[in-house]
Amino acid sequence: MQLYKAQTNFFDGREYEWKGITSKWINSSVVSTKNFIEFVTSPNNPDGLLHKSVMGVKSVIYDHAYYWPHFSAIPAPADEDVMLFSGSKTSGHASSRWALIKDEKVYDKVVQYMKVNTMGVSRDTQLRVLKLIKVILGEMGGGGDIFEFGYKALKNRWRKLNEIVSWSNRFSLQQIDPQYCTYFSKIRDPSPAYAWVKCEFEEDVDCAKVLKEAGIISRGGTLFEASSRYTRLSLIKTEDDFDLLLRKMVAVVSEDGVSSI
Repeated sequence: MQLYKAQTNFFDGREYEWKGITSKWINSSVVSTKNFIEFVTSPNNPDGLLHKSVMGVKSVIYDHAYYWPHFSAIPAPADEDVMLFSGSKTSGHASSRWALIKDEKVYDKVVQYMKVNTMGVSRDTQLRVLKLIKVILGEMGGGGDIFEFGYKALKNRWRKLNEIVSWSNRFSLQQIDPQYCTYFSKIRDPSPAYAWVKCEFEEDVDCAKVLKEAGIISRGGTLFEASSRYTRLSLIKTEDDFDLLLRKMVAVVSEDGVSSI
């Protein structure tokens, strides 16, 4: 979400402006189905929860950058009018985003904008992403299934971090319930890309600062238009980096007095 805000403010267009998170506008009498474009990040960044449009407007863009089986349960195929996906969240190849657009008129407008804005798209990027998708599809259900590997790794990381946070009343994490996944054909445990940490102590008004003082880098809640009592920790790190994060989190919760380990 912070990216869309930054882009909107940077381009400073005469025909649009950033209006903040949707919860501020759900019951507003000024909302028109014509003059609002709603962005829906599902799974949401930073808390990993699945979302649907809530404003009832006609123009909705779904950002499915994290709608992959290793990050989230896939309850149903994505089938919205405008959807965005990213290769960086599957194979790690950044700058590889694509859109699926149902309305041909909307598609033509997007293509024209791309031609004027960047003289088209990179054919090299298109070919690379196509090859990656073919390889991923070819390994589905086999020993090289990237989603099976990623899911097991992130599920394990989420479990370890949850266990450490549960030792103390100082911090809490978002609640993600097990959910049926059509990809794995079973109810799967959570395996989010990020931990949405809340500082529960009254004096800890800046959670990112609290963790930074402990040597932990995070992204503060205000970047996501949330309270500064929240901050985001990334679970998509190298194994060494994640192990270091766990050790530092143990040290932080130990300062409060660990009830049981």
